[in-house]
Amino acid sequence: MYGLDSRDSGMGTTEHSMRTNAIIFRKPGDLQVEDLGITPPGAGEIVVETLWSGISSGTERMLLEGTMPPFPGMGYPLVPGYESVGRVTRSADNGTGPQVDDLVFVPGARGYIDARGLFGATASLLVADAAKVVSLPETLGEEGALLALAATAHHALALAGSTPPQLIVGHGVLGRLIARISIALGNPAPTVWESSGIRRGDAPYPVIDGADDSRTDYASIMDASGDPGILDTAIAHLAKCGEIVLAGFYSQSLSFAFPPAFMREARFRVAAEFDRFDIDAVLALLTSGRLSLDGLITHRAAPQDAKSAYDTAFNDPTCLKMILDWRNCS
Repeated sequence: MYGLDSRDSGMGTTEHSMRTNAIIFRKPGDLQVEDLGITPPGAGEIVVETLWSGISSGTERMLLEGTMPPFPGMGYPLVPGYESVGRVTRSADNGTGPQVDDLVFVPGARGYIDARGLFGATASLLVADAAKVVSLPETLGEEGALLALAATAHHALALAGSTPPQLIVGHGVLGRLIARISIALGNPAPTVWESSGIRRGDAPYPVIDGADDSRTDYASIMDASGDPGILDTAIAHLAKCGEIVLAGFYSQSLSFAFPPAFMREARFRVAAEFDRFDIDAVLALLTSGRLSLDGLITHRAAPQDAKSAYDTAFNDPTCLKMILDWRNCS
């Protein structure tokens, strides 16, 4: 969730606000599409007209369901989202950063009147920190909304001292990106566990039901499922002195039985939020053609159909990534 700062969490008032259509979570379970006021850009900020935004089936689900763990700036009502692509309509007053008409990725926005921005990028017009907005190649288009997830995957793989994953748990969009980026970085193809037959599909690496895997010598296991109960299962398949990397986001406490972990001298790592290094690395892989985002966006909807779009994104196993198309939003 790169780009969040303390200002993103506040609610302000001003007599000289702009207006935007936004997805807003009024309270847990209450999703609306509303017209909101936003404060004009300040020093070092830009204005972006949104073209596409992604729905996160992890953090946004927890925010909408009210299960998000304590988090800086947490509170309702809020505008969610950190996966938006748009075009700059006003550049920063100091002339730095993206310029007017540039295609950009926006990892967070601010300035909503009477609503918090957590992370604030799911709206038709965005005010954002120019230093945190990322210029995109025009050829990327709507796939630019996947940049946050791709950077998250890269960050998990780039942890200092980590072994490339031999096993990835979960074949959703994050698991697929971890596998694709790991291969793009020159690592051997991993095995992937996926319990849903619909999500196994065709892939240039083995995707199997974990219940059918008898292997117990994986040196590195990376979890992309977000399942808080995954540790005991993963430990049972871990090699001596093997490592488990938690790349998901977990709404509940994680625990594990100590004796099996003790016998294996298991190691655990947590991958936190991505940074600009990860974004630049992913863009380099995309530009070189070593990484493709093809086939990861499976569903699209108009913002006015957001309620059904969020339901599909959260509950339909055929949906890897849902994109809201803001181009005709009025």
